Amino acid sequence: MTDVVARTVGAASPTEESAVRILLTPEAVDVAHSFGKRAVDIAGALAALLLFLPLLLCVALAVRLESGGPVIFKQRRTGHNGRIFTIYKFRTMTVAEDCGDVRQATRGDARVTAIGAVLRKLSLDELPQFLNVLKGDMSLVGPRPHALAHDDYYGRLVPTYADRFRAKPGLTGLAQVNGLRGEIQDLRCMRDRIAADNLYIDSWSLGLDIAILAKTAMIIFRDPQAY
Repeated sequence: MTDVVARTVGAASPTEESAVRILLTPEAVDVAHSFGKRAVDIAGALAALLLFLPLLLCVALAVRLESGGPVIFKQRRTGHNGRIFTIYKFRTMTVAEDCGDVRQATRGDARVTAIGAVLRKLSLDELPQFLNVLKGDMSLVGPRPHALAHDDYYGRLVPTYADRFRAKPGLTGLAQVNGLRGEIQDLRCMRDRIAADNLYIDSWSLGLDIAILAKTAMIIFRDPQAY
């Protein structure tokens, strides 16, 4: 019987929730081609879209009434094995800013609309990404996709950066439930995220995905890094 080692990924700061404990096995698992993972993705995304349909419609109406312009923000991101895909989010910035700017949002960012600030704080702007999951571009759990410009920049600075493309990007991930989200303030922040992403891929299991999803549900509405 394979030995299983319990390992803990530490939180980003003492104020963060206790880290998710994960089970690591010596065998690497091909996350992208796991039938079980894809089945969970489809079932979870369909259930979420049906459950949140009234909320999705209300948010779409609020975004349109507040500032006009497109309801959905679309941007190209890097997915599994470096394949480029289009990610969907509810638009949270003014039209001129949100349609082409790749600058990170900062706390108190003047580009963010009033409705957008609420959506970002509650992570509701990410709900359209359940469509990305259904399309197969993303998974419920995996490394969060970054803007292409950030991929190019940090790919040159972090040697293991490209290793995160071994898996589909996710709505949430091991990095995010350990406080590694929000504005990237320095290179160490990105290195920590990439380390967590690659640890997730190397130690993947359905049980780990369920643990991350459960932890996400517990912290999503009170995450200090969401703004």
